[in-house]
Amino acid sequence: MDHKHVLRALSGLLIVLFVAMISSTVVSVALPQIIGSLGGTQSQYTWVVTATLLASTASTPIWGKLADLFNKKLLLQIAIGIFVVASLGAGFAQNTPTLIGFRAVQGLGMGALQVLVQVILAAMISPKERGRYNGYLGAVMAVATVGGPLLGGAITDVDWLGWRWCFFIALPFTVVASVILARTLHLEDVRHPDTKVDYWGASLIAAGVSLLLLWVTFVDNDFAWISWQTGAMLAGTVVLLGAAVAVESKVSQPVIPLHVIKRRDPALAIVASLAVGMAMFGGAVFLGQYFQIGRGKSPTQAGLLTIPLMAGVLLASTVAGRLVSRTGKVKPFILAGTVILAGGFFGLATIDAHTSLVVVGAWMFLVGTGVGMSMQNLVLVLQNTVPLHELGAASGAITFFRSLGGTIGVSVLGAVLANSVSGRIADGLRKLGVDGAAGAAGGGSGTLDVKGMPAPVQAVVRGAYGDATGHIFLIAAFIALVGILAAAFLTPTTLRDSVDLAEPAPAAVAPGTTTDGGTVPSAPPTDPAPPTSQGPDEGRAKAPVS
Repeated sequence: MDHKHVLRALSGLLIVLFVAMISSTVVSVALPQIIGSLGGTQSQYTWVVTATLLASTASTPIWGKLADLFNKKLLLQIAIGIFVVASLGAGFAQNTPTLIGFRAVQGLGMGALQVLVQVILAAMISPKERGRYNGYLGAVMAVATVGGPLLGGAITDVDWLGWRWCFFIALPFTVVASVILARTLHLEDVRHPDTKVDYWGASLIAAGVSLLLLWVTFVDNDFAWISWQTGAMLAGTVVLLGAAVAVESKVSQPVIPLHVIKRRDPALAIVASLAVGMAMFGGAVFLGQYFQIGRGKSPTQAGLLTIPLMAGVLLASTVAGRLVSRTGKVKPFILAGTVILAGGFFGLATIDAHTSLVVVGAWMFLVGTGVGMSMQNLVLVLQNTVPLHELGAASGAITFFRSLGGTIGVSVLGAVLANSVSGRIADGLRKLGVDGAAGAAGGGSGTLDVKGMPAPVQAVVRGAYGDATGHIFLIAAFIALVGILAAAFLTPTTLRDSVDLAEPAPAAVAPGTTTDGGTVPSAPPTDPAPPTSQGPDEGRAKAPVS
């Protein structure tokens, strides 16, 4: 496809990616209002996010593999349909468990949309040129990641809309995207009569990851770190994932190609993506809560305060994408991005309930810059090492591990925040002479309806959230250090110009040998060939003929 046709199809793909990304970010600022309206708790607050990421993570490698085996355009349309139905259900939810259930179904559609957009783009454009278009993807991700909270806050503050429109707002975008893709996206429909879907591997991976994330969510809240529940869930996770590895190593068409992720650069890219996902998702999810509960801002104000993060991702992804296409070099941008990301989180680790908002915005800008420089370029590293027929599975693998990191990050940091907040609130209320269950307000099992609390209690709760948030950013910073180490050991290679890997050149064959190393039987001797006619200069060195 030439540049003109790529841009036409890209417009629909960008809308789809925007819808998938914004569906998770648009509720981040509105979530305190949503949970308060439905009577939810801090644990349920985390679960609304975790359920979506869990379903998206578990299904991502399956969608990536299906993209290698079936019509990519049809799969994209199916994913859009799943997403629309789930968005409607979440918008009409009357209680928190129902909302969590539909958010899980929405995660299935989100995982499909995110990986299929990358697979389809990779099927049209070579890795080197893809850096140019990845700038557009990064810009859309930036607008959705941080513009989503701004939009969610504005929708929540408008009386005639309300928080339910945070879910309904995606529907018109999906309709427009479906029409555009139906008219502009034309991919070769490759049929594979010998197709085999690895259902056992997919099921074991999904079950193992789900059990692990359930343990991360409930540990130290519903049961202790050292308990029979912990032992049972961790043992079950090891058994399920071990069985998944055994299956994936034997089947002919695995969901996650182990031979790909065992190579040095793909493995390092996956580790770095895991760290970036944990740091980014885990940290950013709680910024809206910090601004609203910790600093007393409205949803709209909280959305506006996240603009520095959006600006960092937008500028860095666009500039880095163009420089990657121009130079063909990707490692320097990934390494610099992970360093900046860690520095930004170390800065955010110093904030409390009284830190200047200008300082908070500066650290957020650094975090956004690091994400913009590293996230999409890590996908390029993996895609540059695989042939076209493995592109979907490879892209699904790295997206899977990045989402896995984000899900673990949200669960772990959410548990740390809930425990820290609960202790601080209990201490603050004891100083006010309040004892008993009120000490759990705002903690893991307390209500988040801060506006309904007495003024002195509100002050205690807001101070607890403002002071405790910095601790989770410190954890995110140490996680980002793992990304720096992985990026440092990447091989400094140049991205290829072709969409598919070039066929290996045939090895040179020495005279008298075959291609498999055998010998060729010698031919019987023959008489010398008779002399042939000579050119005008040939024969000058010969003796004159009498």
